[in-house]
Amino acid sequence: MNEDFELVRVAMWSGPRNISTAMMRSFENRPDTCVIDEPFYSVYLDRTGADHPMREESLASQSTNWRLVVAELLSPLPDEYAVFYQKHMTHHMVEGVGLDWMAQCRNAFLIRSPERVLASYAAKRPDVTLDDIGFVRQAELFEIEAQRLGVAPPVIDADDVLADPRRVLADLCGALGIPFKTSMLKWPAGPRASDGAWAPVWYGAVEQSTGFAGPPTSEPVLDERLATIAEAARPYYEKLAQYRLAPAPTPIEGRGESS
Repeated sequence: MNEDFELVRVAMWSGPRNISTAMMRSFENRPDTCVIDEPFYSVYLDRTGADHPMREESLASQSTNWRLVVAELLSPLPDEYAVFYQKHMTHHMVEGVGLDWMAQCRNAFLIRSPERVLASYAAKRPDVTLDDIGFVRQAELFEIEAQRLGVAPPVIDADDVLADPRRVLADLCGALGIPFKTSMLKWPAGPRASDGAWAPVWYGAVEQSTGFAGPPTSEPVLDERLATIAEAARPYYEKLAQYRLAPAPTPIEGRGESS
């Protein structure tokens, strides 16, 4: 790599079932970007013993040594790449996994209402807990990065992306200090070599997609157990939501400077 060239490492921190794979598709469709899919997943599975679908295949596909994972995330890439997009799950950052390397990335946070996350997650893995959906850890990582920067890092909400992907992605790119590219709005359908080994279980919908789906038209209905988890997660969601990259307020007719 050219020593004068600064590779931008974008670490996107999300919980599961949160358009995170669609976001990875969006960035991967940029000609200047390389992506990596949940690089700490095997570390998480190994340390927690969590019984996830395709557990053995996932463990075999990645290192369970977090230091080796970090070395990969900070390694140089070929000159053709200007951006290294890293799709991270917040709950994968379990106790004992170092975080100092985050300072070498431009960190952003992808949020989604806990009700929507739980409705989607429980359809794939019904025995879900608060820890499984990453809201608490996401708020902790956000606070760590905000303290390091002295300002809030970029936050985007999944519903905002789906409602106006061009505007939100352009704002996100601006906040990350990289140019927005219209190629981020559409991508070819199908699987990717960059997809994690767990893709056959989780990525069915995104493999059929060619762009971001439209915004949701209804609120999910949760049973009592899931609603209780959603209630526990909501304060962490709202903590980050207040900083999200949101549309500018619509001017009130008749107000403002006269021409």
